Amino acid sequence: MSAKAAFLDRDGIVNELVYFLEHGIVDSPFIPGQVRLTPFAIQAVNRFHEMGFKVIVVSNQPGMAKGHFDEITFDAISSKMRDLLRRGNATLDGEYYCFHHPNGTRKEYTRECDCRKPKPGLILKAAKDHDISLADSFMLGDGLVDVKAGHDAGCVTILVASANDFLLRLLSEQDAQPDYLARTVKEAVGIVEKLGQPTTTR
Repeated sequence: MSAKAAFLDRDGIVNELVYFLEHGIVDSPFIPGQVRLTPFAIQAVNRFHEMGFKVIVVSNQPGMAKGHFDEITFDAISSKMRDLLRRGNATLDGEYYCFHHPNGTRKEYTRECDCRKPKPGLILKAAKDHDISLADSFMLGDGLVDVKAGHDAGCVTILVASANDFLLRLLSEQDAQPDYLARTVKEAVGIVEKLGQPTTTR
């Protein structure tokens, strides 16, 4: 029997985004010292496991292509995230990352690909590797690309974001309507608890 999974975007869902004052941007952590878990991240991972879901991170990390960090630093960032989760007895069943970007500065990662969300490649690969039924799985993210990737993979999608007029307009314009909208990760977990195993046929 195929497993079911809770696919989680990393930045903004598992760990906090970072504000870089000198650049005026919000982005992924560039060094391990910037890694902070989001509120309820540990509880979310543990609760999904209690409900019988595998918990798998699927995340775009174009900072590799753009030269914001190298492979060694990225591994250290991931290790820090896993260490913080383990302090709450929370573990991930898998991590899948896309390091590509069409406008990167590192040649080996500068290209169009099938794994960069909103394409569903990361989710599809994880599903194949872990024998996951996508129709029985959820995709939780804080961006439109997460919604689109989840939809195209056949998952039930939950957008974790504060509703505002600009975001709601973008959802409509970009044809990225999530199945559910949650204000926090905790609220998203509550949606999964209420729904149990989805019966989507998307």
